[in-house]
Amino acid sequence: MRVKKYSALFFLFCMLAVFSSLAQQSKKEYKKEIERWDAERLESVKSPTGWVNLAGLFWLKNGKNNFGSASSNELVFSNNGFPSRLGTFELKDEKVKWITAPGNEVWYKKNKVDEMEVFNIDSMTSPTLSYSTYRWNIIKREDKIGVRFRDLNNPALDALTHINRFDANPEWKINAYLEPSSLSTVAITNVLGQTYQQASPGKIVFEVDGKTYKLDAVEEGPELLQVIFGDETNGIESYPSGRFLYVTRPVADGKVVIDFNKAFNPPCAFSPFATCPLPPKQNILPIRVEAGEKTIHH
Repeated sequence: MRVKKYSALFFLFCMLAVFSSLAQQSKKEYKKEIERWDAERLESVKSPTGWVNLAGLFWLKNGKNNFGSASSNELVFSNNGFPSRLGTFELKDEKVKWITAPGNEVWYKKNKVDEMEVFNIDSMTSPTLSYSTYRWNIIKREDKIGVRFRDLNNPALDALTHINRFDANPEWKINAYLEPSSLSTVAITNVLGQTYQQASPGKIVFEVDGKTYKLDAVEEGPELLQVIFGDETNGIESYPSGRFLYVTRPVADGKVVIDFNKAFNPPCAFSPFATCPLPPKQNILPIRVEAGEKTIHH
């Protein structure tokens, strides 16, 4: 009997050791997953279409908007070697035409551009033009139409070598569910002070330390939902205005996973030339979310 008792205890000890080993292995694999996510995220924000290379944001007025380094231009970009006047943006009837000033070479893909429509409200298309290491396209924010300007040699690209983050913690990867809302939209305000309605399928409901919290989600394509949230780390460890994260859309049963380890900084954390949405009041959590990206220092 004693031998059987010791055998049972030994078996139990071995099983506990196995479970502990599996848990440690799972934790290591999850940490590697977050490390890969971090690397992809850094590559994304430093890419030619990322946020770090932004060098200017110029709002257009109706009529002609001359653009160049000279102070006489309506739109001034003062940088060494930049033409005194590169060209002109002409805004009329919510359409924008670009006209290249004589002596400059501006390109669209492999074609040299003398004059070209670069924005039309009916199609919302905005081709990217280039000059030297600079790129620009037209953006629209409610009643504002402007020029998003990039420098592919922006010094900020070399300055940003990593994005600070909280240690990856699997406990912040939380099983949740999508609670459908009777409202089809959520009011979102951006850093320009503009408020607009964004399509919303409902609220992400989850628990932390036995307490239930809800975050309004907004549409982000056919497979993803976006959550814009704030918490009590904002302005201390994390970006002051809040952070974003994506949630994979539920298939049928409403179940989702919200992984705060993949919470990321808004574009405004990388550049003053971004037009970020802010968390709605109902998405400010009264807790510290010690997961995801921290404030950028560069």
